[in-house]
Amino acid sequence: MVTYIIDRNINYTNVCVADCKFCAFYRRPKHNEGYVLSFEQIGAKIDECKAIGGVQILLQGGHNPYIPFDWYLELMRYIKRHHPIHIHGFSPSEVVFFGQRFGIPMPEVIRQLREAGLDSIPGGGGEILVDEVRQRVAKKKAQTEEWLGVQAEAHRQGMKTSVTMMYGLGESNADRIEHLVKIRDLQADTGGFTAFICWPLQPEGTEMADQPRTDAVTYLRILAMGRIICRNIPTCSRPGSRWTQGGQVALRFGANDYGSLMMEENVVSAAGTTYRTTIPEIERIVRDAGYEPKRRRQDYSIIEEMVAA
Repeated sequence: MVTYIIDRNINYTNVCVADCKFCAFYRRPKHNEGYVLSFEQIGAKIDECKAIGGVQILLQGGHNPYIPFDWYLELMRYIKRHHPIHIHGFSPSEVVFFGQRFGIPMPEVIRQLREAGLDSIPGGGGEILVDEVRQRVAKKKAQTEEWLGVQAEAHRQGMKTSVTMMYGLGESNADRIEHLVKIRDLQADTGGFTAFICWPLQPEGTEMADQPRTDAVTYLRILAMGRIICRNIPTCSRPGSRWTQGGQVALRFGANDYGSLMMEENVVSAAGTTYRTTIPEIERIVRDAGYEPKRRRQDYSIIEEMVAA
Protein backbone atom coordinates (compact mmCIF):
# COMPACT_ATOMS: atom_id res chain seq x y z
CA MET A 1 0.00 0.00 0.00
CA VAL A 2 1.19 3.52 -0.83
CA THR A 3 -0.56 6.44 0.81
CA TYR A 4 -1.11 10.07 -0.19
CA ILE A 5 -2.97 13.09 1.15
CA ILE A 6 -4.78 16.19 -0.05
CA ASP A 7 -3.51 19.29 1.69
CA ARG A 8 -2.39 22.85 1.15
CA ASN A 9 0.79 24.70 2.00
CA ILE A 10 -0.11 28.15 3.33
CA ASN A 11 2.82 30.52 3.69
CA TYR A 12 1.41 33.13 6.05
CA THR A 13 4.34 35.51 5.48
CA ASN A 14 7.42 35.72 3.27
CA VAL A 15 9.18 38.34 5.41
CA CYS A 16 12.24 36.78 6.98
CA VAL A 17 15.50 37.77 8.64
CA ALA A 18 17.16 34.32 8.54
CA ASP A 19 18.88 35.09 5.21
CA CYS A 20 19.29 31.43 4.20
CA LYS A 21 21.54 31.23 1.17
CA PHE A 22 19.41 28.52 -0.44
CA CYS A 23 16.06 30.35 -0.30
CA ALA A 24 14.51 32.28 -3.18
CA PHE A 25 11.18 32.75 -1.41
CA TYR A 26 11.92 35.16 1.43
CA ARG A 27 11.90 38.95 1.37
CA ARG A 28 13.70 41.16 3.84
CA PRO A 29 11.66 43.49 6.11
CA LYS A 30 10.27 46.56 4.30
CA HIS A 31 10.72 44.93 0.88
CA ASN A 32 7.85 45.96 -1.40
CA GLU A 33 7.06 42.29 -2.14
CA GLY A 34 6.82 41.31 1.52
CA TYR A 35 3.42 40.24 2.85
CA VAL A 36 1.50 38.88 5.84
CA LEU A 37 -1.77 37.12 5.06
CA SER A 38 -4.85 38.15 7.01
CA PHE A 39 -6.84 35.61 9.00
CA GLU A 40 -9.60 35.91 6.42
CA GLN A 41 -7.22 35.17 3.54
CA ILE A 42 -5.92 32.12 5.35
CA GLY A 43 -9.48 31.00 6.10
CA ALA A 44 -10.44 31.31 2.43
CA LYS A 45 -7.46 29.16 1.42
CA ILE A 46 -8.50 26.51 3.97
CA ASP A 47 -12.07 26.47 2.63
CA GLU A 48 -10.76 25.96 -0.91
CA CYS A 49 -8.65 23.07 0.32
CA LYS A 50 -11.52 21.44 2.19
CA ALA A 51 -13.79 21.83 -0.85
CA ILE A 52 -11.68 19.30 -2.79
CA GLY A 53 -11.29 16.89 0.11
CA GLY A 54 -8.30 18.43 1.87
CA VAL A 55 -7.82 17.32 5.46
CA GLN A 56 -4.72 19.24 6.49
CA ILE A 57 -2.87 22.50 6.01
CA LEU A 58 0.88 22.97 6.18
CA LEU A 59 1.32 26.38 7.79
CA GLN A 60 4.78 27.89 7.47
CA GLY A 61 6.32 31.32 7.02
CA GLY A 62 9.49 33.33 7.44
CA HIS A 63 11.14 34.62 10.59
CA ASN A 64 9.13 37.81 10.61
CA PRO A 65 10.19 40.10 13.50
CA TYR A 66 7.08 42.29 13.21
CA ILE A 67 4.42 39.68 14.03
CA PRO A 68 3.63 39.43 17.76
CA PHE A 69 3.34 36.00 19.37
CA ASP A 70 -0.32 36.56 20.23
CA TRP A 71 -1.02 36.78 16.47
CA TYR A 72 0.04 33.15 16.04
CA LEU A 73 -2.05 32.00 18.99
CA GLU A 74 -5.11 33.89 17.76
CA LEU A 75 -4.60 32.45 14.27
CA MET A 76 -4.73 28.90 15.68
CA ARG A 77 -7.91 29.68 17.58
CA TYR A 78 -9.46 31.42 14.57
CA ILE A 79 -8.80 28.43 12.31
CA LYS A 80 -10.18 25.91 14.79
CA ARG A 81 -13.25 28.04 15.43
CA HIS A 82 -14.14 29.06 11.88
CA HIS A 83 -12.30 26.68 9.50
CA PRO A 84 -11.56 23.51 11.50
CA ILE A 85 -8.82 21.38 9.97
CA HIS A 86 -5.65 19.61 11.06
CA ILE A 87 -2.90 22.23 11.45
CA HIS A 88 0.56 20.91 10.63
CA GLY A 89 2.51 24.06 11.26
CA PHE A 90 5.55 26.06 12.37
CA SER A 91 8.83 24.31 11.69
CA PRO A 92 11.38 23.81 14.50
CA SER A 93 13.31 26.79 13.14
CA GLU A 94 10.23 28.99 13.51
CA VAL A 95 9.65 27.71 17.04
CA VAL A 96 13.26 28.55 17.99
CA PHE A 97 12.82 32.00 16.44
CA PHE A 98 9.62 32.60 18.42
CA GLY A 99 11.40 31.73 21.65
CA GLN A 100 14.32 34.04 20.91
CA ARG A 101 12.22 36.90 19.59
CA PHE A 102 9.66 36.92 22.39
CA GLY A 103 11.85 35.75 25.29
CA ILE A 104 9.74 32.64 25.90
CA PRO A 105 11.32 29.26 26.76
CA MET A 106 11.02 26.89 23.82
CA PRO A 107 8.89 24.30 25.69
CA GLU A 108 6.45 27.06 26.60
CA VAL A 109 6.24 28.20 22.97
CA ILE A 110 5.22 24.68 21.96
CA ARG A 111 2.77 24.35 24.85
CA GLN A 112 0.99 27.59 24.02
CA LEU A 113 0.80 26.82 20.29
CA ARG A 114 -0.53 23.33 21.03
CA GLU A 115 -3.16 24.58 23.44
CA ALA A 116 -4.25 27.22 20.90
CA GLY A 117 -4.84 24.55 18.25
CA LEU A 118 -1.57 23.40 16.63
CA ASP A 119 -1.85 19.67 15.93
CA SER A 120 1.59 18.64 14.66
CA ILE A 121 4.94 20.15 13.66
CA PRO A 122 6.52 19.79 10.20
CA GLY A 123 10.20 19.02 9.78
CA GLY A 124 11.00 22.08 7.70
CA GLY A 125 14.36 23.74 8.14
CA GLY A 126 16.14 20.45 8.75
CA GLU A 127 18.47 20.83 5.78
CA ILE A 128 21.60 18.95 6.93
CA LEU A 129 21.81 18.47 10.69
CA VAL A 130 25.53 19.19 10.91
CA ASP A 131 26.50 22.58 12.32
CA GLU A 132 29.44 23.04 9.97
CA VAL A 133 27.02 22.91 7.04
CA ARG A 134 24.33 24.96 8.76
CA GLN A 135 26.79 27.70 9.72
CA ARG A 136 27.79 28.00 6.08
CA VAL A 137 24.31 28.19 4.53
CA ALA A 138 21.94 29.31 7.32
CA LYS A 139 23.90 30.56 10.29
CA LYS A 140 21.08 32.78 11.61
CA LYS A 141 18.66 29.88 11.86
CA ALA A 142 18.27 27.10 14.44
CA GLN A 143 21.40 24.99 14.66
CA THR A 144 21.43 21.22 14.98
CA GLU A 145 20.79 20.73 18.70
CA GLU A 146 18.19 23.52 18.79
CA TRP A 147 16.33 21.98 15.85
CA LEU A 148 16.42 18.49 17.33
CA GLY A 149 15.51 19.93 20.74
CA VAL A 150 12.23 21.30 19.40
CA GLN A 151 11.39 17.90 17.94
CA ALA A 152 12.19 16.11 21.18
CA GLU A 153 10.13 18.56 23.24
CA ALA A 154 7.16 18.34 20.89
CA HIS A 155 7.26 14.56 21.23
CA ARG A 156 7.49 14.90 25.01
CA GLN A 157 4.34 17.00 24.96
CA GLY A 158 2.52 14.32 22.96
CA MET A 159 2.76 15.88 19.49
CA LYS A 160 3.76 14.07 16.33
CA THR A 161 6.22 15.64 13.91
CA SER A 162 7.86 14.92 10.57
CA VAL A 163 11.54 15.18 9.75
CA THR A 164 13.22 16.37 6.56
CA MET A 165 16.54 16.46 4.81
CA MET A 166 17.52 18.91 2.08
CA TYR A 167 20.77 17.83 0.49
CA GLY A 168 23.00 19.24 -2.25
CA LEU A 169 24.36 22.07 -0.08
CA GLY A 170 27.95 21.03 -0.62
CA GLU A 171 27.85 18.57 2.28
CA SER A 172 29.78 15.30 2.31
CA ASN A 173 28.37 11.78 2.30
CA ALA A 174 29.50 11.57 5.94
CA ASP A 175 27.37 14.64 6.72
CA ARG A 176 24.34 12.98 5.13
CA ILE A 177 24.86 9.81 7.17
CA GLU A 178 25.32 11.85 10.36
CA HIS A 179 21.98 13.58 9.69
CA LEU A 180 20.20 10.23 9.27
CA VAL A 181 21.81 8.70 12.36
CA LYS A 182 20.79 11.68 14.51
CA ILE A 183 17.14 11.45 13.55
CA ARG A 184 17.17 7.66 13.91
CA ASP A 185 18.57 7.99 17.44
CA LEU A 186 16.02 10.62 18.44
CA GLN A 187 13.23 8.43 17.09
CA ALA A 188 14.54 5.55 19.18
CA ASP A 189 14.20 7.75 22.26
CA THR A 190 10.82 9.37 21.58
CA GLY A 191 8.97 7.55 18.78
CA GLY A 192 7.43 10.86 17.70
CA PHE A 193 8.46 11.07 14.04
CA THR A 194 5.77 10.01 11.60
CA ALA A 195 7.64 10.55 8.33
CA PHE A 196 11.02 11.18 6.73
CA ILE A 197 11.07 13.32 3.58
CA CYS A 198 14.15 14.26 1.56
CA TRP A 199 14.62 16.51 -1.45
CA PRO A 200 17.45 18.26 -3.29
CA LEU A 201 18.49 21.89 -3.23
CA GLN A 202 16.86 23.90 -6.01
CA PRO A 203 19.64 26.48 -6.50
CA GLU A 204 18.09 28.68 -9.18
CA GLY A 205 17.38 32.22 -8.01
CA THR A 206 19.26 31.76 -4.73
CA GLU A 207 22.65 32.80 -3.42
CA MET A 208 23.73 29.24 -4.17
CA ALA A 209 22.89 29.43 -7.87
CA ASP A 210 26.41 28.28 -8.75
CA GLN A 211 26.02 25.09 -6.72
CA PRO A 212 25.79 22.06 -9.06
CA ARG A 213 22.39 20.37 -9.09
CA THR A 214 22.25 16.79 -7.91
CA ASP A 215 20.72 14.09 -10.09
CA ALA A 216 17.91 11.58 -9.75
CA VAL A 217 20.32 8.77 -8.89
CA THR A 218 21.53 10.73 -5.86
CA TYR A 219 17.92 11.25 -4.77
CA LEU A 220 17.16 7.54 -5.00
CA ARG A 221 20.30 6.61 -3.08
CA ILE A 222 19.51 9.05 -0.26
CA LEU A 223 15.89 7.92 -0.16
CA ALA A 224 17.01 4.29 0.13
CA MET A 225 19.57 5.13 2.80
CA GLY A 226 16.91 7.01 4.75
CA ARG A 227 14.65 3.98 4.59
CA ILE A 228 17.43 1.62 5.76
CA ILE A 229 18.99 3.76 8.50
CA CYS A 230 15.73 5.29 9.76
CA ARG A 231 13.74 2.07 9.66
CA ASN A 232 12.18 3.04 12.99
CA ILE A 233 10.32 5.92 11.26
CA PRO A 234 7.15 4.38 9.79
CA THR A 235 6.88 6.49 6.66
CA CYS A 236 9.38 7.37 3.99
CA SER A 237 7.65 9.91 1.81
CA ARG A 238 8.57 11.33 -1.55
CA PRO A 239 7.73 15.05 -1.89
CA GLY A 240 4.54 14.42 -3.83
CA SER A 241 3.36 16.82 -6.48
CA ARG A 242 6.14 19.35 -5.96
CA TRP A 243 8.87 17.43 -7.78
CA THR A 244 8.99 14.86 -10.52
CA GLN A 245 12.48 13.72 -9.48
CA GLY A 246 12.56 10.03 -8.58
CA GLY A 247 8.91 9.67 -9.58
CA GLN A 248 7.48 6.20 -9.71
CA VAL A 249 10.90 4.63 -9.21
CA ALA A 250 11.03 6.10 -5.68
CA LEU A 251 8.39 3.58 -4.64
CA ARG A 252 10.96 0.83 -5.32
CA PHE A 253 13.66 2.61 -3.33
CA GLY A 254 11.90 2.81 0.00
CA ALA A 255 9.08 5.35 -0.34
CA ASN A 256 5.75 4.10 1.02
CA ASP A 257 3.97 7.46 0.80
CA TYR A 258 3.54 9.48 -2.38
CA GLY A 259 3.24 12.80 -0.60
CA SER A 260 0.36 15.09 -1.41
CA LEU A 261 -1.95 16.56 -3.95
CA MET A 262 -0.76 19.97 -2.79
CA MET A 263 -2.99 22.84 -3.85
CA GLU A 264 -0.34 25.47 -3.27
CA GLU A 265 3.45 25.54 -2.91
CA ASN A 266 5.44 28.77 -2.86
CA VAL A 267 8.90 28.15 -1.42
CA VAL A 268 10.43 25.70 -3.89
CA SER A 269 8.47 27.13 -6.82
CA ALA A 270 10.17 30.48 -6.10
CA ALA A 271 13.35 28.80 -7.34
CA GLY A 272 11.61 27.86 -10.58
CA THR A 273 10.60 24.28 -9.78
CA THR A 274 6.90 23.70 -10.30
CA TYR A 275 4.89 20.57 -10.96
CA ARG A 276 1.24 19.77 -10.46
CA THR A 277 -0.60 16.48 -10.60
CA THR A 278 -4.10 15.09 -9.98
CA ILE A 279 -5.59 12.38 -7.80
CA PRO A 280 -6.23 10.04 -10.78
CA GLU A 281 -2.63 10.56 -11.89
CA ILE A 282 -1.25 9.79 -8.41
CA GLU A 283 -3.36 6.64 -8.17
CA ARG A 284 -2.39 5.54 -11.69
CA ILE A 285 1.31 5.98 -10.90
CA VAL A 286 0.99 3.99 -7.68
CA ARG A 287 -0.98 1.17 -9.31
CA ASP A 288 1.35 0.97 -12.29
CA ALA A 289 4.21 0.51 -9.84
CA GLY A 290 2.42 -2.50 -8.36
CA TYR A 291 0.95 -0.96 -5.21
CA GLU A 292 -2.48 -0.03 -3.94
CA PRO A 293 -3.08 3.71 -3.44
CA LYS A 294 -4.69 4.77 -0.17
CA ARG A 295 -5.73 8.33 0.64
CA ARG A 296 -4.65 8.97 4.21
CA ARG A 297 -5.95 11.18 6.91
CA GLN A 298 -3.85 13.94 8.41
CA ASP A 299 -0.44 13.45 9.98
CA TYR A 300 0.15 9.95 8.53
CA SER A 301 -2.36 8.42 10.94
CA ILE A 302 -3.36 5.66 8.52
CA ILE A 303 0.24 4.45 8.38
CA GLU A 304 0.53 4.35 12.15
CA GLU A 305 -2.59 2.16 12.19
CA MET A 306 -1.02 -0.12 9.58
CA VAL A 307 2.15 -0.46 11.65
CA ALA A 308 0.17 -1.13 14.83
CA ALA A 309 -1.83 -3.82 13.04
